[in-house]
Amino acid sequence: MHKIVKIGLVVLGLIGAVLWFMLPDSDMPANEAAASGAMNAMFWITYLLLGIAVVASLIFALKGIFSNPAGLKRTLFGVGGLAVVVIISYVLSNGTDVSDEYMAMSNESTVKRIGMGLNVFFILTIIAVGAMLWGGFRKMTSK
Repeated sequence: MHKIVKIGLVVLGLIGAVLWFMLPDSDMPANEAAASGAMNAMFWITYLLLGIAVVASLIFALKGIFSNPAGLKRTLFGVGGLAVVVIISYVLSNGTDVSDEYMAMSNESTVKRIGMGLNVFFILTIIAVGAMLWGGFRKMTSK
């Protein structure tokens, strides 16, 4: 299996190298360059490799989670905690945080979801920094 994967990667690498030299010149307009066959083929190779990586990651992650009951329990707690953070962030977000010129380009629900994403980021950052400080504090006081 390992040999087959190596051969496949070499073939994809050679195809990518050939397509690289077939790319349009830099003086070509962007809309024409984006429609070139070499560019589309490179995008399809990228999508294929990304899809394979995502599927392989999910398979091995789920295999690891379900092979260990304690790991499954910890995963469920983590997913539940993330869901709580997302719900709290959505409730805290406001759909009218932007100026009128930007609100004309979007709607209130989009602004609310962007605010929710920012709130999730900030809350998770605070949790991560707190966990690092707590771990350092416990390490300093345990000796």
